[in-house]
Amino acid sequence: MEQPVVIITALVAVGAVIIGAIVGIWLLRRTSPESPISTDGTPDDVVASARVEAQRILARSEDEARAKAETYREREDAQIEHRRVELASAEERLSQREQTLEQRAGNLAQREQLLIHREQEVKELRSDVERLREEARSNLERVADVDANAAKDELLEQVKDEARREAMILVRDTELRAREEADRRAKRILTTAIQRLSSEVVTESTISTVELPSDDMKGRIIGREGRNIRAFEAVTGVNLVVDDTPEAVSVSSFDPVRREVARITLDRLVADGRIHPSSIEEWYAKAQAEVEQSVRDSGDWALLEVGLSRMHPELVTLVGRLKYRTSYGQNVLNHLVESAHIAGMLAAELAIDAAPVKRAAFLHDIGKAVTHEVEGSHALIGAEIARRFGEDPAIVHGIEAHHNEVEPRTLLAVIVQAADTVSAARPGARREALESYVRRLEKLEELAQDFSGVERVFAMQAGREVRVVVDPSEVDDLTANDLARRIARRLEEDLQYPGQIQVTVIRELRVTDYAR
Repeated sequence: MEQPVVIITALVAVGAVIIGAIVGIWLLRRTSPESPISTDGTPDDVVASARVEAQRILARSEDEARAKAETYREREDAQIEHRRVELASAEERLSQREQTLEQRAGNLAQREQLLIHREQEVKELRSDVERLREEARSNLERVADVDANAAKDELLEQVKDEARREAMILVRDTELRAREEADRRAKRILTTAIQRLSSEVVTESTISTVELPSDDMKGRIIGREGRNIRAFEAVTGVNLVVDDTPEAVSVSSFDPVRREVARITLDRLVADGRIHPSSIEEWYAKAQAEVEQSVRDSGDWALLEVGLSRMHPELVTLVGRLKYRTSYGQNVLNHLVESAHIAGMLAAELAIDAAPVKRAAFLHDIGKAVTHEVEGSHALIGAEIARRFGEDPAIVHGIEAHHNEVEPRTLLAVIVQAADTVSAARPGARREALESYVRRLEKLEELAQDFSGVERVFAMQAGREVRVVVDPSEVDDLTANDLARRIARRLEEDLQYPGQIQVTVIRELRVTDYAR
């Protein structure tokens, strides 16, 4: 570290000499004869004075350089001493670590020797155990008079038999649980689809009735010697029933579209008042055009309602004709729309493509549009019609299998069957279902009315809720809770119902609910 200090000192001295020389030259120039300021004294005096000044400056510069060199040297010595202390500390720490590592190495060597010794003991014990096991096995075979291999085989057979039996029990229990779970999920899916469906109840008759302003109109409809009624039946192709019903005439026909055309024709004739063969033909042509337009509009409406597109125009026309077709009082066109919605909901619940399912459900009763003209099952007729107009084979199969004329082979066909059944069996859809629905509500009210303290019972929300009004003097709050449970238990035991029934007990503006 001393060599850099010497170099620095030499550099400072050289710098001071250079600075002194520069100052001396400057002073000489100022005292030269050409300088304007050298007017006093002789040139020799001036030069001598400048030299003295230059030496003085040079000496001062050397002193300052020595002082700075001493300062630098002291600072470097301090740094060197500090580094020496740090190196001594580091050497001490390294020495301690070396001692620690040597101690650990000694401990590891002792542990290694201990492990080797224990390993040797374990080997000896293991050999002793094997020897004892062999002696015990030989003694056991000698006492039991049974070979070890034979005993092992017999034990394996027993274990196999037990495992096989337990596996059979497990499979049986799994199948039972799977069936129960499948039933529960199927009921949940159907219930969800039914609850999401909102459809109006439509009940129609197969016979159209035309109201008359008076009974005198019947004579004008019949005409002289029955001329008008014969012309009307010949033009429209229906039977006109003029019976003892006051101020009404019935139009009867197996063809619903023809019956509707005849009804409109007769209604217009009665309103016009002029009834004769020529006016019958004139109004019949207008009514036929009106009904044909209504058929097309109904088909387009049904497609728009269901969300389908790209259907053959003839199929759309056949669908529209079902507006005038009923099945057990249920309008077939509304039944198709409703079935398509239910099928789409079921498909969504089962996470499959809903488009072909909705299309098959929408067309499943298309054969009813021509069953009065073609003999056979409407399912097979509808499948043939759909096949003729280029529908997909899967959709055709869903149509022909919805009444089991053909065994269902696809999930689509099964969903179409379920949607058809749900739409036909919902409360109020058909006359028979409406009667059973009313009987079910009456039974709910009767069962709840049998309990003591009950004043009135109301079955609401299609039988999914029973509201019970009790006498507050006989039934308190605690008794109301118990009464709700007992009514729910009675309904669960005596009735068959889908989903849940909520029992609500009302007492002095206090409501106690208990759902079963």
